[in-house]
Amino acid sequence: MRQRRPLWQSFVTEQRSSAPRDYSAILQQIADEVRPLVGTGKVAAYIPRLAEVPPDRFGIAIATLDGKIYRAGSAREAFSVQSISKVFTLTLALEAVGARLWERVGREPSGNAFNSLIQLEREQGIPRNPLINAGALVVADVLLGALPHGLDDLLSFVRARSGNHSINIDAEVAASERDAGFRNAALANFIRSFGNLQHPVDDVLNFYFHQCALAMDCVDLARTFLHLANRGYCPGSRMPVITEERARRINALMMTCGTYDAAGEFAFRVGLPAKSGVGGGIVAVVPDVLTLAVWSPGLDERGNSLAGAAALARFVELTGLSVF
Repeated sequence: MRQRRPLWQSFVTEQRSSAPRDYSAILQQIADEVRPLVGTGKVAAYIPRLAEVPPDRFGIAIATLDGKIYRAGSAREAFSVQSISKVFTLTLALEAVGARLWERVGREPSGNAFNSLIQLEREQGIPRNPLINAGALVVADVLLGALPHGLDDLLSFVRARSGNHSINIDAEVAASERDAGFRNAALANFIRSFGNLQHPVDDVLNFYFHQCALAMDCVDLARTFLHLANRGYCPGSRMPVITEERARRINALMMTCGTYDAAGEFAFRVGLPAKSGVGGGIVAVVPDVLTLAVWSPGLDERGNSLAGAAALARFVELTGLSVF
């Protein structure tokens, strides 16, 4: 049974929804304003296949809880979601093992780069959170034992949430990740040395490389995250995807850990739960209102899309939509 929302929360939602916004115009304005940043930054060249992505791309899309889609730029061009996939696997792992997941991975910001090995030695192979590479490898290990059909179950989840049944894994990107994945292999072996991986390292890495190679566009991603803006419920069918409590906690982890070691700055500038990936995508959640996905391949020094982060900051400025 759903809990009744607090009165103040209902008031905030009513205030937000009482002022209609022209999202199409807002997105086009944002696309025009951030254009000078598009093509700047650096693509994720350490993954050879991603180094081939044209850096001049920019797409942005909104999905609202009432089923509307707004978009601008290359919002329907598929790209490699990379670490955005960690939200999907975290969701499936929590559904599979519940709170037992937190015995193997923490819930704190790392303060280090997303692929850092620094803290694992001091913290006995327990990654700081599930949204950095080390934590996602532990989550992949959990799913190898929990999902009857492995990656096919992950694909089914993403396709169902997005409504796009043609979403697939880019085999070339997965192979490129494998061929260049020395640091991730080091992370996995290091975690295994502490007994925090239960499956063969190669199997864990194979799952992880393939989940990162999911190819989706901005509209797909915005739709896939809608249940996180709707307290765990699918907006169309009103069927629960996850519990309200779990949706709240995943949003909290995205706010504190979703943009790597830039999470504090991102919260300061944008103020929305979000998850980024080195493919240049960022997805943000406005609880009770909408989800927003942006893509531009050029990354800043912390691995977040340079134009994408600027676009999200401008969206908040133009709409006033923030959790703060």
